Amino acid sequence: MATVEKMPMLQEGHDKLNAELKRLKIERPQIVDAIEEARAHGDLSENAEYHAAKERQGQIEASIADIEDKLSRAQIIDPRDLSGDKVVFGATVTLLDEEEKAIKYQIVGQTEADANKGRISYNSPLGRALIGRKVDEEVEVSVPAGDRYYLVSRIEFI
Repeated sequence: MATVEKMPMLQEGHDKLNAELKRLKIERPQIVDAIEEARAHGDLSENAEYHAAKERQGQIEASIADIEDKLSRAQIIDPRDLSGDKVVFGATVTLLDEEEKAIKYQIVGQTEADANKGRISYNSPLGRALIGRKVDEEVEVSVPAGDRYYLVSRIEFI
């Protein structure tokens, strides 16, 4: 029997997925109306409106299915409920780079990752390298620009 792989995420990420699902379900009947209107224009083989609406309908249905799958496998984690001395999902980690410059990242789910906002996926190269590390441990990460080295300087659960 196959097991369903849980998808860890923060409450904020779960809420965003629910909002996107709601928006898509509102858009769904509007696309059906657009298809009917385009169909009424006659010859479908050369009807760009019809083909565009059908393509958008396919995109919406695929997105709805994807989001519903993610939500069904969601495991909501509140970082404030966590503790310990190791980097885990939800932890906020302060790193020192090779020039002793501090960089702060929170380890989040794939759908929530945004490096510009200091959120990296637990599946990213840096996220994978950080999981299980403790304060004062060195981390080596291979990225397209070459190898990077960091020192874990602080682990917070906020």
